[in-house]
Amino acid sequence: MSRFITIGEILLRLTPPNYEKIRTATCFSASYGGSEANIALSLANLGVDSTFFSVVPDNSIGKSAVRMLRSNDVHCNPMILSTPADTPTHRMGSYYLETGYGIRPSKVTYDRKHSAFSEYDYSRVDLHELLKDYSWLHLSGITPALSPSCRELVRRSLLTARELGLTVSFDGNFRSTLWSWEEARDVCTEYLPYVDVLLGIEPYHLWRDESDHTKGDEKDGIPLQPDYAAQDAVFRRFAARWPNIRCIGRHVRYVHSGSENSLKAYLWYEGQTYESRLFTFNILDRVGGGDAFASGLIYAMLHGFQPEDLVNFAVACSVIKHTIHGDANITDDVGTIRSIMEMNCDIRR
Repeated sequence: MSRFITIGEILLRLTPPNYEKIRTATCFSASYGGSEANIALSLANLGVDSTFFSVVPDNSIGKSAVRMLRSNDVHCNPMILSTPADTPTHRMGSYYLETGYGIRPSKVTYDRKHSAFSEYDYSRVDLHELLKDYSWLHLSGITPALSPSCRELVRRSLLTARELGLTVSFDGNFRSTLWSWEEARDVCTEYLPYVDVLLGIEPYHLWRDESDHTKGDEKDGIPLQPDYAAQDAVFRRFAARWPNIRCIGRHVRYVHSGSENSLKAYLWYEGQTYESRLFTFNILDRVGGGDAFASGLIYAMLHGFQPEDLVNFAVACSVIKHTIHGDANITDDVGTIRSIMEMNCDIRR
């Protein structure tokens, strides 16, 4: 049986109820999230043996986050509860979500600087011991943006995973509040030789001419909503440059309003590009839609889905996440996802 592990920061999420704005809110709903944690939660709910490694402060907030993960069948044995000696600021990162409605978009405000996860010295972690019993490792571009120690953690994790023969998935997950576009591209491109499954096509350098960068990037001029031919060309350039990449998936969003979006996805797999159906839906909670897509793709690959089903299952996971409060796609019914995937929204009796 496949065993999945992911490494990243879990955050406290604070959300004003009823689509209120932060500046007028008098109370906040508390939950937990973060890209890597979201994927572990989603896969665990679908029955995949999933483990999450992170560092949280050894206090009530950190223990509450661990408790939430465990209540969703995520293994947390490697989790580190840090002391003030380990992480001097001794705090858990958080973010505030102002949920959009109609023409008003959602808005995120981070409060994660000097979190326990970003302050911890990961040279103390034996990554060979951490990863030796797993078959799949997932990482994202958020982690290396947090601190030099986190950047080294990702680099060492990739090298160790390659040594141990794990399948590695990586999601670029660019966050402009954490680092610059060029810095993100420089760092994340260095990871690509160690990646088997790539989520998204940014932030990476895909130079037209490796010896002359003035000729630009292959992705320059590609629209945010590309057609099949444009997306296929980019996928093939990635595959030619990094033949270790077995699969590339990305979902494409069409924003009609803050409350209604459409999604479809493209998938490069076994030398061919596949396109999903287009789904249009109303939004209850948009945060974590990309993580739900990633977890859906990982689940489908672990279970040997055919390529057309891989891409449609992944985007259906993202669609259903938009109907669930919180960061993670807490869905334990694969049949429901398959119904959405087949555009069957009738009542199930």
